[in-house]
Amino acid sequence: MITARAAATFDPVGRSVATARAFVRDTLQGWGYTDVVDDAVVLTSELVTNAVVHAGTAADVLCLRTEDGVRVEVSDHYPEREVPLQSSGLDFGSPDREGGRGLLLCAALASRWGVEYTPTHKHVWFQLDLPERPVGIRSASPVLPTSLLPVAEQRVRVAVVQTDGSGSIASWNDDASFLFGYAAEQVAGKQLTDFVAWPHTPGTNTGIADALQLSRWEGSYGIRGADGRVIPVYASHLRVRDADGEPSTVCLLVRDYERAVLQTPVRAPVSDSSAENRSTDPFEIFIGSPAPDDLDGLLQRTVERARDMLDADAAFLLLATDDETELEVRATTGLPSARQRFARVPVEAGTGRYGSARMPAVHEDLTVVPGAVPLLSDTGMRSVVTVPLKVEGRLTGSLGVAAEAAGRYSNEEALRLQFAADRIALAVESARLGELERLRRGSLSFLVEASDLLAGTLDRDQTLALMAQMTVPTLATWCAVYTIADQSSEPYLSYVLHEDEERIDGLKALLSSIDPPDPVPAPGARIWPAPTEAGHEAALRTSKRTLGRDAPLSMGAAARTTLATAVAVGGETVVLPLVARNRVIGMLTLGKPSDEHFRQEILELAEDLSRRAALALDNARLYSERMAISQSLQRSLLPPGLPDVPNVEIEVIYRAAGEGNEVGGDFYDVFPIRDGAYGFAIGDVCGTGPEAAAVTGLARHALRLLAREGFGGPAVLERLNAAILDEGARSRFLTLLYGELWPQEDGSALLKVVCAGHPLPLRLRQDGSVEAAAEPQPLLGVIEDLELYEQEVTLEPGDVLLCVTDGVTERREGTRMLGDDGLADVLAMCTGLTAGAVAGRILRAVERFAAEPASDDMAILAMRVPEPQNL
Repeated sequence: MITARAAATFDPVGRSVATARAFVRDTLQGWGYTDVVDDAVVLTSELVTNAVVHAGTAADVLCLRTEDGVRVEVSDHYPEREVPLQSSGLDFGSPDREGGRGLLLCAALASRWGVEYTPTHKHVWFQLDLPERPVGIRSASPVLPTSLLPVAEQRVRVAVVQTDGSGSIASWNDDASFLFGYAAEQVAGKQLTDFVAWPHTPGTNTGIADALQLSRWEGSYGIRGADGRVIPVYASHLRVRDADGEPSTVCLLVRDYERAVLQTPVRAPVSDSSAENRSTDPFEIFIGSPAPDDLDGLLQRTVERARDMLDADAAFLLLATDDETELEVRATTGLPSARQRFARVPVEAGTGRYGSARMPAVHEDLTVVPGAVPLLSDTGMRSVVTVPLKVEGRLTGSLGVAAEAAGRYSNEEALRLQFAADRIALAVESARLGELERLRRGSLSFLVEASDLLAGTLDRDQTLALMAQMTVPTLATWCAVYTIADQSSEPYLSYVLHEDEERIDGLKALLSSIDPPDPVPAPGARIWPAPTEAGHEAALRTSKRTLGRDAPLSMGAAARTTLATAVAVGGETVVLPLVARNRVIGMLTLGKPSDEHFRQEILELAEDLSRRAALALDNARLYSERMAISQSLQRSLLPPGLPDVPNVEIEVIYRAAGEGNEVGGDFYDVFPIRDGAYGFAIGDVCGTGPEAAAVTGLARHALRLLAREGFGGPAVLERLNAAILDEGARSRFLTLLYGELWPQEDGSALLKVVCAGHPLPLRLRQDGSVEAAAEPQPLLGVIEDLELYEQEVTLEPGDVLLCVTDGVTERREGTRMLGDDGLADVLAMCTGLTAGAVAGRILRAVERFAAEPASDDMAILAMRVPEPQNL
């Protein structure tokens, strides 16, 4: 009886073979037929290859589930192809021949198989029966004494969480609420990844999002509880689909120390007494087959098998650094692994040295030799045996097992463990080098991206934010950046970031309450215990205040924040100096949650990042200072405001081109000279930068001073010309329009104007006509003897005088230029407008003339004599 079916069609291309294999594997694993998966995948691979490669047609694959096994049919669209004839001996020819290999494998592996023809298709099918086994039994272990059974609480809680195809939580049982503190309605619809604390190293490991997409997955990670603590769990994932074909993932989770409830037993090598000549790999005898293909999985299985082999309570494995001076904890079982993982101890000398790393050692009672194995301090373990892992005489690690009772081990156990260590040392070192290579590639990619991001901004605040965002969560769980303004200033807490945004405020408050780290310029990361100690003290005070209550439900939000912050800073905290141009400009602080350590490769990567970030931060500081000076100087070169001139409207629009509005360039001024007389000027200094700024400042202040001394327009400009030439090599030529304005009693305004090399002022009459209001004369700063003269202009009521710099008239788009004529045409359309409206319309016309932003400064000065109001 067929109980389920799955079908798919694959295109006639080479990659379809791998896709077909994955389809069959996922289908059979989803049905629970793991015993026949491997054979089915091999046969499907050969038959699909025949169809898409040799026959050159699409392949249809149909999987049928029955009560006794599975039937797989592979069809191609080339029915006239010959089927190898069967002789009485089922001879399909040489196994090395391409043709017929799939049928040869069917005959060897399948319970039944056959070939069927239709007018359009050829079907090759095979049947795989499930192996006979006792009903309901998948695996079994011998009866064990009660003392050797796995430890669990009075009631084992199994959290059942189901996510939909997008990873959102669709189901959350009562045990999940008990274990993690969230009610089902609090988490429904949220991403499971929001609650997972996934161990991650740049360039290595599979992420939680990837694990949820696998057909089956099993392993350890953490869940962030409602109180902020990370709860280590052991999980088993199974990806299923409903009757409508929609996929989802069922996740079973238990506390990590209760993993025996879910953990699949290690598959031991299959013994075959009939194969006397087959050699047995000692590595597979110890580690099991198949061996994990990742370093963490290999090390974890190694310590578990070592513990079981010597009937121990705990086991651990440490890997040596390249210089063999330190050992790093990489895998433990039966110990508080979160506290120990990635912790380092010296091999030869120093506090807490590992005294027995290079030779096998047996310690019958650690209470007699305290500190001999630092990893086991305060764990309750008394007897221990440790052996080195060596490759070509070089120390690569240390493997140890421990028991709570004294005197459990002797030299015989040490020899057994050393034999096992010798078998796995090469595999462990090979896996370590592979991980290191992936880490280095990932680190290089990380640093390249970080450099690009840091180089892309000169804003100090954005640089601080980028520094923190690049470290969290890739390198650390939380990050704080301290900055130092100058040598006499104390470090200032400038930026704080945590991977959980709800923890940022509490973390910032905690760090603000303690003294900042010392600004030590020595390179490298150093441990900073202050946040951990402060968090522990704050949590202790909070716990005392809530003693006797039903915490945490009855405690306030502030108390819960304090406890969560204590957990967040409970791990290792390191400080890296930010050194730029031989000066400490700040510190980069990285932290881990409770009892976690940084691995050395991460610290080295963080050190590289800190050097790049320090230079970027100092560049941003220098740029900000330069910008502040530039903008302050620019403001000082422009008048603070416009005076109120009786019966005359005056409007000025100034636009500095370029990023940062560099000083120099165009300027303007309108100022009172004496009662009833006002001066106005608009000019353009050649160039930009400090030299141009000096001339700009000289011109504006000289104009005011000379005009108020009673000099007329030509005399003012001639003396200004002499002052500019006195600057010598620093001088710049200057185009300048200067005039004096006298409002008249009849409502008109009298102007005396001198135009020294500047674009001519334009006069707009009430009838819409536009004409130049002055004649061109030599510019300033070029020749010594100038003979300038002034011209009188009378503005009647309703008339407008427009003065601009060449940034307006020389506005370009390709070969087109606005020019004097274009400006006059725009001004002619401004009849009846106020001075402000005229200036605004001129600016809009200039901006719309070309799509690109303006590349030159612009100054627009409009003066209008209003028409008398009819009473």
